[in-house]
Amino acid sequence: MKFSEMKYTRPEIDEIRSAANEIKKAFENAESVEAADGALREWDKLMAHTDTMMSLAYVRNTLDTQDEFYENEVGYIDEISPLFTEIQQSFAELLVKSRFRAELEQKYGRLLFLNSEIFLRAFSKEIIPETQQTNKLETAYQKLIASAQIELDGKKYTIPQLSPFKQSADDGLRHRAWLAEAGFYSENGDKLDEIFDSLVKLRDEKGRKLGFDNFVRLGYLQMNRNCYTPGDVDRFRQAVVKYIVPVADRLYREQAARTGLEYPLTFADAALHFRDGNPKPQGTAEDILETGRRLYHSLSKETAEFIDEMTENELMDVLSRKGKASGGYCTQIADYKVPFIFANFNGTADDVEVITHEAGHAFAFWCARDIFPSEYQSPTLEACEIHSMTMEFFGWRMSDEFFGDDAAKFRYNHLFGAITFIPYGCMVDHFQHIIYEKPQLSPSERHEVWKELTGKYMPWVKLDGSPFYGEGRGWQRQLHIYENPFYYIDYCLAQTVALEFRAIMQTDPDRAWEQYMKLVRKAGTQTFDELIETAGLRSPFDEETLAEIARSTVEWLDANGI
Repeated sequence: MKFSEMKYTRPEIDEIRSAANEIKKAFENAESVEAADGALREWDKLMAHTDTMMSLAYVRNTLDTQDEFYENEVGYIDEISPLFTEIQQSFAELLVKSRFRAELEQKYGRLLFLNSEIFLRAFSKEIIPETQQTNKLETAYQKLIASAQIELDGKKYTIPQLSPFKQSADDGLRHRAWLAEAGFYSENGDKLDEIFDSLVKLRDEKGRKLGFDNFVRLGYLQMNRNCYTPGDVDRFRQAVVKYIVPVADRLYREQAARTGLEYPLTFADAALHFRDGNPKPQGTAEDILETGRRLYHSLSKETAEFIDEMTENELMDVLSRKGKASGGYCTQIADYKVPFIFANFNGTADDVEVITHEAGHAFAFWCARDIFPSEYQSPTLEACEIHSMTMEFFGWRMSDEFFGDDAAKFRYNHLFGAITFIPYGCMVDHFQHIIYEKPQLSPSERHEVWKELTGKYMPWVKLDGSPFYGEGRGWQRQLHIYENPFYYIDYCLAQTVALEFRAIMQTDPDRAWEQYMKLVRKAGTQTFDELIETAGLRSPFDEETLAEIARSTVEWLDANGI
């Protein structure tokens, strides 16, 4: 079915609760494991249908944040989602205490019950008011960013539409673009501080209500971290500082010499990787989508079938326009067993990375769409990001078609960006740990924390006091900090694994694809560490893994420098 034909009906909370109570009664009173299993399947259908309606409302709201109907529906869902979570939790309590737990665990595996136990610790009806308020604030942040109409040289642009100018080889234009964007954020700086300050205090209150010292532990539970701890993440960040930051710093020094710009670089100058301009994809958005279609036809029978369904059923919306939310994402529409890709093409290499990155997420869900229970259709998010980041590297096989004469520059720039991203991602994560461990910090003190961390993780950047970015306020443009606390480290862990995959692709692409499909087919039936082992790779928490990807990445970049 085409996306435009998918019918939305408001998920009325009283109707959901009534249906849920009937299913819970059947599960609790089941006289056999078969009866309990039947009730579990009915529960799965109810949850999937409710999630479908919430997804449709969210997607259509982000496609047009000025659509009043879906704006109101998302407002309603913000109100009822914690009530829906309470309903979900009530079934999780029955599940973990079921007299048929042993038989169900034998059939579906221990992870269903482990995740249910984590879920029970991560939510209580006591935090419903705070959750409703955080939902509203997250939506307000998204709407504020989507409302941007930034003037540059007499024309107005959304934030995604401004991106090509921020990478321009014309130093004057590039600097004006960064200054124009900074002006929007500076103008809204107090509002951004106000939203985040409220979010921090609300999240801290939620953590304390659930018996934690602050929000950090609750944040990990909400991310369903089931096989590693904040201590493991801290050691990973330290290893990144030890092995990756020096590599990234060296690469940026080489970039400064290559472009004739002063080191350390301003944010505007760090965005220019080649003096004659960053690599740009060939042709129109439609050309990029067509090349993407041919890429997936070249990879496997499964990817060919997948991309044809995505194209034929309007399951991708990638063009930037006024009123459309910024960023990109992939979500699932459970009732129809399909993913949906949202993006904002802007004429840069990011467009190609979107058609591989978000399609990596989408393909993984598409492969897992028939797995039961549906909770197993997606792993935890750091494993999901391996699907997407590794698919970006598989996309290299079509880089000549995507980029023409800029193909070699693209491959260099993509790998450069992959390795240098990891320190930035760790900085975002470290920032959030500090902020939620010290929720009493003032907005200005938070900016000082960001400045200090920039010096540690990104020593190639010059904080020169210029508006917004130079003042240590650049974190305010990072959507995840507002909407998805503690998500960002998932990208770093996944990028580490994706770089392992890339090294295998270099010598044995068929083996790399075979190992990738092993990972994808397991979906969410294993924990992150188990999935890494299944794929035949080393854990990113192993310090030697970071040392090896630093070595292999630099080796390739040195051999293929432009």
